[in-house]
Amino acid sequence: MIYQPKGVCSKAIDVEVEEGIIKSVQFTGGCNGNTQGISKLVVGMKAEEAISRLRGIKCGFKNTSCPDQLACALQEILDH
Repeated sequence: MIYQPKGVCSKAIDVEVEEGIIKSVQFTGGCNGNTQGISKLVVGMKAEEAISRLRGIKCGFKNTSCPDQLACALQEILDH
């Protein structure tokens, strides 16, 4: 699934989840080192666990962040 994040620097998040486990994550745009780190850390993790860890993280004065938007993408995948 390609998710269009809102309120952050990244332009897209390509997420693959199989049987509730995150298989791959790739951000387009955003802070390259941070988004690569997040992507590597969550691969192999249950989507629910990643959502609980990432939801609500803020970036500076923004009400969201790339990790928070990844949580939104994962929740959307689980809801469908």
